Amino acid sequence: MRRRQKRLLQAAGLILLTVLFVHNTGLWSLYRGKQFVSPAEAIQGLPIKVRQNAIFTEAALRKKDWHDNEGIRADAAKSGFGEQGKPVPMSDEDRSDKAYKENGFNIYVSDKISLNRSLPDIRHPNCKNKLYMEKLPNSSIIIPFHNEGWSSLLRTVHSILNRSPPELIAEIILVDDFSDREHLKKRLEKYMARFPKVRILRTKKREGLIRTRLLGASMATAEVITFLDSHCEANVNWLPPLLDRIAQNRKTIVCPMIDVINHDHFGYSTQSGDAMRGAFDWEMYYKRIPIPPELRKPDPSDPFESPVMAGGLFAVERKWFWELGGYDTGLEIWGGEQYEISFKVWMCGGRMEDVPCSRVGHIYRKYVPYTFPGGGGLPRNLKRVAEVWMDEYAEHLYKRKPEFRHISAGDVNPQKELRNSLNCKSFKWFMTEVAWDLPKYYPPVEPPSSAWGEIRNVGTGLCVDSKHGSSGSQLKLEPCVKDGEEQSWSHEQIFTLGWREDIRPGDSLHARKYCFDAVSQSSQVTLFDCHGMKGNQLWKYKKGKTLYHPVSISCMDCSAKDRNIFMNTCNPSSPTQQWIFENINSTVLEIMNIKDL
Repeated sequence: MRRRQKRLLQAAGLILLTVLFVHNTGLWSLYRGKQFVSPAEAIQGLPIKVRQNAIFTEAALRKKDWHDNEGIRADAAKSGFGEQGKPVPMSDEDRSDKAYKENGFNIYVSDKISLNRSLPDIRHPNCKNKLYMEKLPNSSIIIPFHNEGWSSLLRTVHSILNRSPPELIAEIILVDDFSDREHLKKRLEKYMARFPKVRILRTKKREGLIRTRLLGASMATAEVITFLDSHCEANVNWLPPLLDRIAQNRKTIVCPMIDVINHDHFGYSTQSGDAMRGAFDWEMYYKRIPIPPELRKPDPSDPFESPVMAGGLFAVERKWFWELGGYDTGLEIWGGEQYEISFKVWMCGGRMEDVPCSRVGHIYRKYVPYTFPGGGGLPRNLKRVAEVWMDEYAEHLYKRKPEFRHISAGDVNPQKELRNSLNCKSFKWFMTEVAWDLPKYYPPVEPPSSAWGEIRNVGTGLCVDSKHGSSGSQLKLEPCVKDGEEQSWSHEQIFTLGWREDIRPGDSLHARKYCFDAVSQSSQVTLFDCHGMKGNQLWKYKKGKTLYHPVSISCMDCSAKDRNIFMNTCNPSSPTQQWIFENINSTVLEIMNIKDL
């Protein structure tokens, strides 16, 4: 029986298993080696009594409303810059490059906003009436940071303290990854001294995000570890829904819904599509896909299964985290760790859920404002995850990233031994039983494309050129590289009309993640981040050589004078609306043009 068909039976069980300790080969050895500042004896642990997780009693199953209604009313009455999550009006100075230079987001705007600012309650209405267990485990909140902005870091801490039941917060552990900014030294320690539950740990050298999180986890004393980033804002009643799921099943990792705090004006909003399952493509870029009908709950505010997490915002029972080996300490700096922990929890007897009634805002940086000594470790990390967890499916990554074959993943034997000791399932099981809907959007073996190569305009004899542009850049006409008139290095004239019916720069196996995009019958054709959901990025290549755009009911046109490419009312007899793809798979093209009729 498929696992998703058994989920209702599994959810009916309210038994917590006795914890069987497995020796952790990960951080504990690193920690015992005293490679970090602030040894355990320097941290004043709180007197936490760990619950004995046996069978639930009637008292343990009693539920309550955890909302802080007084705090909610006080927030609703606030007004001012950024209050209620509204965008802050920006001055010319606010828009300057200097405002972004140190943090990758607008620190000038952040500094104008109250550290205790109010946020809109954008949860599903059903969340307001939900009750959770009366007795919930408490949590250690782990927040790693490196050279974080003053106001953004403090607002993170304030939001947690303001919107969390005090009895559920054992401690907030700020872990400084060797910051060198003065405001993060004595000034930060003096400020945080007013909050008895806040601890500050510091590393002796740059360790990177992964090891910094591990340091915080190794010092945690509570029953549950909750990881957050250092530029977040916790929203109303965010913590009880997470802890409630762990209380019901200690081997569940839970993630809040991650909302967007705009990096310019700090407006607060949901992500596009809101509740969606975490996924990945076969270059290991994180993606989000719709919840399939089979997994949709009658109540859309209920938690739902997700194959992979987005990154650093999640809660996990502390003992279960270490039974799983924590993070692989061989992973460098940042990147890939969300796949490692996601694959590990599913394949080794646990589960992962997103919880719509728990919402946390996050600032997605405009760019990363700092470098790491020795460069980045993402390719090595991804190969390490692939070698340990992905079995024969790793080949799909290597076919798309052939350079990964020559990267050393380091010694992965300890991780493979951990996998064996935990009796973890295969990656094929994961793809069949957990991420069974992923191949519909990101198939391991790419289906054949309908057209590819250069796109030459009949009327002008020129070719479409994206010039290696990124999101928002306009497409232009340029002399065709294959005619030998231009040097090829500065041009990008190979495109693919793939099985998703979008057009991307590059050949079918190495296409970039930007798509031809148009918004109206007269708009320019630009590159935009591919979303795979058709809409503005859906194109039909017709027999008359026209590129038809169903959403705008128009056709791609061009001007020889200014070499612009734009949408126009369809006129099949117009040579400027006729485009010749260098290569065509007529069979696939015919199927694509028929299936949406």
